[in-house]
Amino acid sequence: MPTTENPPQTGYAPVNGLQMYYEIHGSGGTPLLLLHGGLFNIDLQFGELIPGLAATRQVIAADFQGHGRTNDIDRPLRSADLASDVVGLLQHLDVAQADVFGFSVGGATALDLAVNHPELVRKLIVSSASFHPDGDRHENSEAVGELTVEMIAGTPMEQEYRAKSPHPDKLQDLLDKLGTFDKGFTGWSDADIEGIAAPTLITVGDCDAVKLEHAVRFLQLRGGDVNGDFTGVPSSQLAVLPGTTHFFGLARTALVLDVVLHFLDAPTPEG
Repeated sequence: MPTTENPPQTGYAPVNGLQMYYEIHGSGGTPLLLLHGGLFNIDLQFGELIPGLAATRQVIAADFQGHGRTNDIDRPLRSADLASDVVGLLQHLDVAQADVFGFSVGGATALDLAVNHPELVRKLIVSSASFHPDGDRHENSEAVGELTVEMIAGTPMEQEYRAKSPHPDKLQDLLDKLGTFDKGFTGWSDADIEGIAAPTLITVGDCDAVKLEHAVRFLQLRGGDVNGDFTGVPSSQLAVLPGTTHFFGLARTALVLDVVLHFLDAPTPEG
């Protein structure tokens, strides 16, 4: 994995019964918080992106419950609980506000933060995540629910889990929890999405687990899908990444960096 010029600051934040692993790369500007997807970790999800992101700002990356170097606890995986963990992490680091970039499970968690803790989020990036279950392709949820350790044997996810987890024998437990991620959550209402204070960048692959029409609806609720030549370019935007699946949603590093950095560096509209 590429690394920034200086090694990151690393540590563990005691939050909600977890020892939540985090890394801090770079310096300056509004901190950018990175939240990875299910079965991934900091390195697997963002390792290729961090050098470019941290070149001009401080980047904080964290491993979720049961992922990477963070321990698991007797609690299902729910975006609301993961968001609570992130709030605790930011308090531990004395960060009053951040830009938040979440992918998949991390995107759902970032969305929860923006809805329930708006004061913490300056700008929001939701990648390959829906705001309502209707936006998900059903075959993806079914496939995740059937995952076993044998099915991912030899993959980077299995290797990273066993190498970094404080309990490397509990991979099946994590897979089972991912199979019921946010079970029973009915999603956010249109009014919830419209009420988000933070300018929002939505990214989705053109062959993602999230339906394209859902991503467009997400944009419309955030004030987008307008004729910008006449009305101006909205502060919330949508990027559809070509030839991109859910699993490889952030794999086109140069393209993702261009889209994300342009959004983060744009002036924040007053009010």
